Amino acid sequence: MIQNKSIIITGASSGIGAAAAKKLHQHGANLVLAARRKERLSQLQAELTGEGKVFVFEADVTSLENMQELAAFTLKTYGKIDVLFNNAGVMPLSYMKNKKIAEWYQMIDVNIKGVLNGFAAVSDHMLERNEGHVITTSSDAAHKVFPGSAVYSGTKHAVHAIMQGLKMEMAHTNIRFTAISPGAVATELTDSITDQDILDNMKEGMPFSPLDSENIADAVYYAVSQPLSVDVNEIVVRPNHQGS
Repeated sequence: MIQNKSIIITGASSGIGAAAAKKLHQHGANLVLAARRKERLSQLQAELTGEGKVFVFEADVTSLENMQELAAFTLKTYGKIDVLFNNAGVMPLSYMKNKKIAEWYQMIDVNIKGVLNGFAAVSDHMLERNEGHVITTSSDAAHKVFPGSAVYSGTKHAVHAIMQGLKMEMAHTNIRFTAISPGAVATELTDSITDQDILDNMKEGMPFSPLDSENIADAVYYAVSQPLSVDVNEIVVRPNHQGS
C-alpha cells in the first residue's frame, strides 16, 4: 500500500519521473516533485488531481546543499520521507575518440554524485525512523557496454555498485534499496546527445519498439507497494526483442 506515503521524485519534469508521479499519485501517494525545470513541474502538478498532495521544488541533484533543502522541505511539508526516487540522469552518448569531456563530467556529476547526494540528504531521517526506501533509476547499460556508451555505462555500473553496497550495509535495518534498470525507453534522454557520429547511427533506428515511460512507472509502483518484509533489490525491464 502506498496511500499517504511521502515520496520525493527527482528528475520529475518529464519521462520516467513524470510517469511515476502520475502512477503513484493515482494511488494516493503524497509527492514532492523535484527538477531544475520549475515550469514543467508546475504544469505536471496542475495535471495531478487525485487524492494525494503534490508540491514542487526546484532542485539540482549535483548540489548536496540543494538536496538537503529538498529533504528539509519534504519533512516540513509531510513530516516524514518514506521514499526517495533518485531518477534524475543524463545520457549524452559519445565515442571516446571525440573527447566530449564536459559531457563525461556532466554524467559523473548527475548520474553518480546526484545519487550520492540524494541518499546523503535522506539517510539520517530514514535511519532515525529505521524505515525508508531508496529507489534509483539505473540502466540496462549497467549490465553491458556498447559503442558510444563507455562513460554512461560507467556511471550506471557505479550506481549499481552503490545500490548493492547500501543494501549490504543497511541489511540490519528496515531501509530498502531498489535499482530499476530500463532498456530502451522513449524519453527526452537522447535529446542531450551532441556527438554527430552517434546521431548519424541513430537515424538508422532501432529494430524494436522502445518502452514507454509508463512501463517503468509500473515497476516503480510495484517496488513501492511491497510490504515492509519484501525488499525488491533490482528490476530489469527491457522491450521485447531487445537483446540482453
